[in-house]
Amino acid sequence: MILATRPLLLALLACSALTACASRPPDRYNDLPITARLQPTSSDTMPFAYDEPAHWRDYSAIIIEPVAIYAGADHQFGDLSASDQRELASAMDHEFRQTLRSRFRLTDTSQPGALRLRLTLTGAKGNTAVVSTVTRFDLVGLPYNAVQALRGKEGIFMGSVSYSVEVYDAMSNRLLKAYQARQYPNAMNVGATFGSLGAARTGLDKGAHELLAELQ
Repeated sequence: MILATRPLLLALLACSALTACASRPPDRYNDLPITARLQPTSSDTMPFAYDEPAHWRDYSAIIIEPVAIYAGADHQFGDLSASDQRELASAMDHEFRQTLRSRFRLTDTSQPGALRLRLTLTGAKGNTAVVSTVTRFDLVGLPYNAVQALRGKEGIFMGSVSYSVEVYDAMSNRLLKAYQARQYPNAMNVGATFGSLGAARTGLDKGAHELLAELQ
């Protein structure tokens, strides 16, 4: 079966490589209020960011607002259904709450020593059924994905998730940190290829832990 699909995989890999080379820079999501304050970075997974000097150890609590789903014309949901978008927003809320509670006390009240977090889901791409798994083992896809994994780059036919993060001082409402991000699993993460949203969910987990590290 895998041998029979090899010519198709070669063609798909070639098309994917051409698409990657021709892809445009990440969108800034112009309908988000914080976009004008973001500056370009050299990071593939965090292309735009804003930072104010902050002593994160002075904060011990955090308000996490309900995750919003971006409705601007420059969203990156493609043909992802509204129900899948809501499912990912719910998963995002869960992942970030579970991860951040290891460092912060979750609260609903503005108080000294509290942060306020605003998350916006801005896009997602699903796994390509069957092919995303096969290319982790096939003699054609395996070398490509192995190299991508070593480079920390995106694997072929795998999904991803895009989102915006805003962190405020809860008392003063001063913006301390903001960024737009795009996360995806390690290119050789076979488990993340199962299910259409498997890679996007893995990306949310990575994103939550990345934010936790930023706030240490």
